[in-house]
Amino acid sequence: MAVGTSAICGTFKREILAGIHFLTAHTRTGSSAISADTIKIAMFTNSSSIDADTTGYTTGNEVSGTNYTAGGNTLASITIGLGDNSSSVPTAFVDCADTTWSSSTISNARGALIYNSTLSTAGTGSTTNHAADPSVAVINFGGDKSSSAGDFTIQMPANDANSALIRIA
Repeated sequence: MAVGTSAICGTFKREILAGIHFLTAHTRTGSSAISADTIKIAMFTNSSSIDADTTGYTTGNEVSGTNYTAGGNTLASITIGLGDNSSSVPTAFVDCADTTWSSSTISNARGALIYNSTLSTAGTGSTTNHAADPSVAVINFGGDKSSSAGDFTIQMPANDANSALIRIA
């Protein structure tokens, strides 16, 4: 078992086409406003098996420590952009603010799972079902990361079609 390669989760790709996730607030013509879902990021040890096939958040092998709460942090300032990547392919991308666990003591964080905590129960009975707390993406840190009574920050990559963490080309 180990944290898999950084990737957008397969089920997320299907679920966005079904209109299950609302990363930002919006209004449809003639309808009331639709609020953005709460998107969170939780960290895991290398004993975790989170990967592109992960369907939803679970606490198994999640890190623990001072000032880290199971379930992780809520991602803030989520925006969606569209631009051409370096191969001139139109690419939709998602950006959000860096997230920090302040004054934390966290050991052996190998990766993270971004997931939708608004959908805390499984959606069933339709043509496109989803797990409870459905997964969005997996991040592999490339090695164990720790903090000792200091800030643990996950810095998001550049907000563009070539570097953003979540990209659909």
